[in-house]
Amino acid sequence: MIIKNSKTAKERATEGESKKGLKAVILAAGKSTRTYPLTLTRPKPLLKILNKTLLERNLDQLKGIVDEVILVVGYRKEMLMEFIGKTYKDLAITFVEQKTQLGTGDALECVKEHLDGKFIFMCGDDLYSRKDIENCLQHKYALLGKKVNDPERFGVLVTKEGKLTEIVEKPKEFVSDIANTGLYVLDKNVFCFNPEKSDRGEYEATDYITNLAKKEDVFVEETGDFWIPIGYPWNLIEANAFFLKDIKTDIRGNVEDYVTIKGNVVIGKNTIIKSGTYIEGPVMIGENCIIGPGAYIRPDTTIGNNCTIRAEVFDAIIMDGTVAKHYSYIAHSVLCEDVNVAAGTITSDYRHDGKNIITMVNEKRVDSGRRKLGSFIGDHVRTGINTCIYPGRKIWPDKSTLPGEVVKKDVK
Repeated sequence: MIIKNSKTAKERATEGESKKGLKAVILAAGKSTRTYPLTLTRPKPLLKILNKTLLERNLDQLKGIVDEVILVVGYRKEMLMEFIGKTYKDLAITFVEQKTQLGTGDALECVKEHLDGKFIFMCGDDLYSRKDIENCLQHKYALLGKKVNDPERFGVLVTKEGKLTEIVEKPKEFVSDIANTGLYVLDKNVFCFNPEKSDRGEYEATDYITNLAKKEDVFVEETGDFWIPIGYPWNLIEANAFFLKDIKTDIRGNVEDYVTIKGNVVIGKNTIIKSGTYIEGPVMIGENCIIGPGAYIRPDTTIGNNCTIRAEVFDAIIMDGTVAKHYSYIAHSVLCEDVNVAAGTITSDYRHDGKNIITMVNEKRVDSGRRKLGSFIGDHVRTGINTCIYPGRKIWPDKSTLPGEVVKKDVK
C-alpha cells in the first residue's frame, strides 16, 4: 500500500483557486418534463442514485475546489432550498431564482451580479467528476467535452488545435463527435455580448461561449473520467448501475440465518434481511427496511430507506417508503416514494420481437435505445393485485391501477 503524504501540484493549484474565492454556478431551475413522472413532485437534481441526490453528488465533486456554489433555482425551489440549506460540507450555498425560465443564457444573466472572477458553470442534472473539473480549471477558459458515437443527438464542439471554434446543435451532417457536456470555466468577459433568442425562443449559454471563443482561446478538455447526463428516466437506472460497480460490502443491519449474499452489498442500519432471501450484488439497501422473507434482490438495484420488499427486483431504483410485501417482479424500473406494489404486479421489460422499447416523452414516441426497460412510477401510486405494466410505461403520482389491469398506456 502506498500512502500519499503530499499533495500534487494540481491539488495545490486547485486549493489556490479556492482561496481566491472560486465559485461554481449550478443550474437547477428547469421543470425537466422529459423525466416525468419522476420530476412531477421534485426537481431533477433531487433525484437519487445509491440513495444520494444528483445535486449532492456534484457538490461532493466541487468540495475543496470552490468555496461557494450559486444554485440557480426555479421549479419547486422551496424543496431545493430546504434540502440543501445555506451550507453543504463547508460549501457556502447562494440561491438565485430564475423567474423567467428563458434558457441557460438567461440563467447566466441571473447570476452575473454574484460573480467577480473566474467561475465554473455547470448543469445540475448531469453528473461530472472531480478529475475532469480540475482538468478544465487548468485553463482560463474551457469547456468539457466527451466523444460520442451518436453526435446527432447532442450539441457538439468543433475544435482546432484543442480550442473551440464553433458549437453546433444536433448536427444532421458530421462536423464533430465531441459532445458538449454543459460544464464551462469562464469569467466575466463572457458577459460582453448582446444575445438574441434562439429558434426555440430562449437565450442560450452556448451563444455567449461561441462569442467568447471569437476573442479568446477557449480550450476543450475531453472527459478522462465520466460524464453522465440524466435526460430521460432510464438514464437514472444507467447512472445507478455505473456507481454501484464501485461499492464495497458494508453490512450494518441484521441478517437472519439462511440468507445468501453474493458480491458487494451495502445494507443500512436497522434493516432486517429475513430468512430465505437471496441477494446478488452490487446492491445497496437503505436503513430501516424489511427485506424478505424469500425476496430475490438481483444486481444493480438500489432500495431506499423504510422500504418493505418481498419481491424479485433487478436493475431498479426503489425510493424511500415503498412497499412490495407480496411476490411481484420489478425490473429495469424506477419506483418513487411511498409506492404500494400489490401482489402479482409485474413490470414487463421486454418486447416479444426483441426490438428497442419505445416510450412516450412529451407526447412524442421516443426510442429508449434499450431492449429491456420496465416502468417509471410516481410518488404514492397504488397498483392493484396482478397488475401487468407494459415495457416503458409510466404511472403519474397518486394514481392507481385496478386488480388484473393491463397497463398499455401511460396512466396520468
